[in-house]
Amino acid sequence: QLQLVETGGGSVQAGGSLRLSCGASGRAFTDYAMAWFRQAPGKERALVAIVNWYADSTYYVESVKGRFTISRDNAKKTVDLQMDSLKSEDTAVYYCGAIRDYGLGMETDLYEYWGQGTQVTVSS
Repeated sequence: QLQLVETGGGSVQAGGSLRLSCGASGRAFTDYAMAWFRQAPGKERALVAIVNWYADSTYYVESVKGRFTISRDNAKKTVDLQMDSLKSEDTAVYYCGAIRDYGLGMETDLYEYWGQGTQVTVSS
């Protein structure tokens, strides 16, 4: 079982940077691919980026490619999301999630564990 806690959200001007971190407790961290999702008001929760168990494969949605970087540290049981060149459309609540099958990372309903979310607000 995993418990996930996100930190690092906040408010920033467009063009700025934020770094989100998700800490996990539980012994099964390396059993899971780890992802960042976001949910804007009135929209569904959607995948932003995912990293596989051994951190040698990642996937980003097109809108964040070249601006966001996902990384994980299995020794520390953390997964981070470095967000650069932020835009107003990046404003959302960001969640980290855990899924066993990296290849099914787009399937929101298959995630077994979620954090509580952290707000990111980008002002233009």
